[in-house]
Amino acid sequence: MVLERIHSSEDVKRLSSKELPVLAQELRARIIDSVSRNGGHLASNLGVVELTIALHRAFDFPKDALIFDVGHQCYAHKLLTGRADSFDTLRQFGGLAGFPRREESPYDAFDTGHASTAISAAAGMARARDLVGGSQSVVAVVGDGALTGGMCYEALSDAGSSKLRMIVVLNDNGMSISRNVGAVSRYLTHMRSSKGWFEAKHVVGDFLRRIPVVGNSLHAFFQRIKNSLRNIFVQDRLFDSLGFHYLGPVDGRDITGLERLFRRARQLDEPVLIHVVTKKGRGYSQAESDPTRLHGTPPFDVHTGEPLSPAGKSMGKAAGDALCAMAAADSRIVAVTAAMTGSTGLGEFASRYPDRLYDVGIAEEHAVTMAAGLAAGGARPFVAIYDSFLQRAYDQILLDVCEQHLPVCFLVDRAGLIEDGVTHQGVYGNAFLTQMPGLTVLNAATCDELQAMIRYALTLDAPVAIRYGKTETENVAVWPREKPYAPMWPLLRTGDELAILACGAMVGQAMRAAELLDQQSLRCAVYAADCIQPLDENVLNQLKDSKLVTLEEGVVSGGLSSLVPAWRAAHGVCKPLLTLGVEGLCATQGDHTLQLRAQGLDAESVARRIAQWNKESKA
Repeated sequence: MVLERIHSSEDVKRLSSKELPVLAQELRARIIDSVSRNGGHLASNLGVVELTIALHRAFDFPKDALIFDVGHQCYAHKLLTGRADSFDTLRQFGGLAGFPRREESPYDAFDTGHASTAISAAAGMARARDLVGGSQSVVAVVGDGALTGGMCYEALSDAGSSKLRMIVVLNDNGMSISRNVGAVSRYLTHMRSSKGWFEAKHVVGDFLRRIPVVGNSLHAFFQRIKNSLRNIFVQDRLFDSLGFHYLGPVDGRDITGLERLFRRARQLDEPVLIHVVTKKGRGYSQAESDPTRLHGTPPFDVHTGEPLSPAGKSMGKAAGDALCAMAAADSRIVAVTAAMTGSTGLGEFASRYPDRLYDVGIAEEHAVTMAAGLAAGGARPFVAIYDSFLQRAYDQILLDVCEQHLPVCFLVDRAGLIEDGVTHQGVYGNAFLTQMPGLTVLNAATCDELQAMIRYALTLDAPVAIRYGKTETENVAVWPREKPYAPMWPLLRTGDELAILACGAMVGQAMRAAELLDQQSLRCAVYAADCIQPLDENVLNQLKDSKLVTLEEGVVSGGLSSLVPAWRAAHGVCKPLLTLGVEGLCATQGDHTLQLRAQGLDAESVARRIAQWNKESKA
């Protein structure tokens, strides 16, 4: 086993050329094995194995800085940098993170998890190096999907015009999560498919090497001038015009060629962009044939690629089904997403109404403002974006949607605690969305409730945000399918000693906690506080003389746990109140149940905390 001998970049450099393909094969096998058991990002990691090996052979990490954009393609990097022994804990509670984490290893130069950030971070690190007189290289590995985000071009323009000595490796596999969209994608497709250039390189190179006596010298000369010849076959001006020295496109399977090109790039005293063509899912047929489905996957059967256990009822699919049904009767309805058509449940909508589905790429700010324009023009846009990604468009939600009181509905998927860790936690949505003037903020507990909320949003001539988790975790009859939604808090369980106001997905935990407290003769009412902006003042007035507990799968600062105490204080209510939610920065990862328990938000912990608080409040 070659991998068993690898504990650092220096160990990778010591390998012979014959050992490199073996190492690549072993890395892929280890990644497939771990992800099949733990879940994780598969296709993206399989595509960059040779690229990662070449980087570690050409650069001096961690002295040099390596920054992965998004970071979901860092598994081979982790295996090569002393974390192979603990790799089986990947994405597990208390184990290795699924993304680069500075606290985990000196080889992880920058924490990443969102797209289009690495070039900006690299520009900052390059400037810091120049300030202190350093000489190290700074390398950003950026997927072509990230180039659909505008932040990349802000950074490229800045770095290119400033002539910063840094290297951008463009990992071009034609994909982000879904198939890439837009003009940049078409441009890169043209460049990578310029067969004339690739064929000319091989034909001329082989011919020169066969010439007696002078063949090797001529071949070396050709290698020096081939990038000038490249422009005859590949008409690239985009990156050159941004101030970057462009090298490529180069085959992402060729470790030796990549290493040679990286070594050349590090000698250049200017910004360099190296265009590497890879294949997402390489080496595992199921991932190659369906890279979107196996981009991020739960545990699966290695032989078939199918999930080991059925997923819960998809909230995203429920949202997509509701939109399809509504769109059949209302031609104004359109859907907008940011490179996540399938992940947000809009696949069927895209199939039925391809001219009314707008996938704008990894460009959340553009998605929101474009939706505002759609609404201003008379359409009814529904914008499906993950909770953690929607926060990137804070300014656009505030000024372009809410300040103009436009009827945009935000379908905020993946709300709550998320397996992927700190960069993906959907626990801040209520806190920042409730700061938006005129925005109705709803939290759905079930698929039926979510669909009722979506139908309700269409009746409002105002902006709405609906937050929900990945799957329906509890089958609680919060809002019956046949009943039109209204912004009021339904009473799910009666009790005369205190009331629990449970938000969204926490309704199920609240109901089970109330059952546990019943066994202690502590009778609790449970309300589904699904609309937190506006609050249900009728219920709050009814509960003025009651002890209250607020329960939410989100940060307590700014969410329901802040709004209810503020309302009570404004109305002179001094009864005891307990706020339960996520405290501070949520940096945990792994199994959802374990995360709830760690936060004290599972039913057993909630019951224990309420019982203790109730006892202390009587003292």
